[in-house]
Amino acid sequence: MINVWIDEFTPCLKDALTGDIVETEVVQITRSSYLSKYNRRTQWYVNWAELLKEHEIYALVIKGTTDIQGLVALQKNDDYQAVYVAWMCAASQNNKEIVDRPKYLGVGGHLFSICIDKAQEYGFDGVITGFAANEELLKHYCAAFGAVPLRALHPYHFMIEEGEAKRIQEAYTYEWTDARL
Repeated sequence: MINVWIDEFTPCLKDALTGDIVETEVVQITRSSYLSKYNRRTQWYVNWAELLKEHEIYALVIKGTTDIQGLVALQKNDDYQAVYVAWMCAASQNNKEIVDRPKYLGVGGHLFSICIDKAQEYGFDGVITGFAANEELLKHYCAAFGAVPLRALHPYHFMIEEGEAKRIQEAYTYEWTDARL
């Protein structure tokens, strides 16, 4: 389930209060013990440690820290020739469903870009697919990113195709790190 808003196209995260630009990194999380604190009770919607059994998990962090701003669970889908995004959500302080004013702007777009990078790496030309959490978010992704509603497996099933994927990748910057949590 994808539950993030695209609030601003900003190359790095932007502090919503000060306007300061904050550099980010992507870290792969491979330990379920680390993910055990990311669950419904802590406002992460799902038990992320369980997702690790069948998905790759990546975290968007503030550069040089393990301060997680958002998480994504994805898997390579050879049948679709795309990366399937099983879950994507922002940390509670960046989630407009939870707070009135997010701490950082740009988290949602960065998380989509991470998935697109993985789709490029797998030879899928950046194509990703997933399920929006609701109709409002599906319409939002169509408007913000040119997502194509598929409605094949789920009422809010969508795909971001190659051209739009490239545009998204060009908008967001972050570093991939070899560190794993």
